[in-house]
Amino acid sequence: MKALSTEAKKAYFAQTRRSNFAASLRLEGYQTQPEDASQTLTSREEILRRYGKVKP
Repeated sequence: MKALSTEAKKAYFAQTRRSNFAASLRLEGYQTQPEDASQTLTSREEILRRYGKVKP
């Protein structure tokens, strides 16, 4: 059996996390598309840049 690299494991778990999140949304009654599980998520830095408070 071939050993998996750390990057391959991270990619697998990220995909699984997105898939599970989409499944939980469907269980809660939200309309989702199969493509929702394969979309990349916004990084923390991008979110902070977009919604961060601007200090005077």
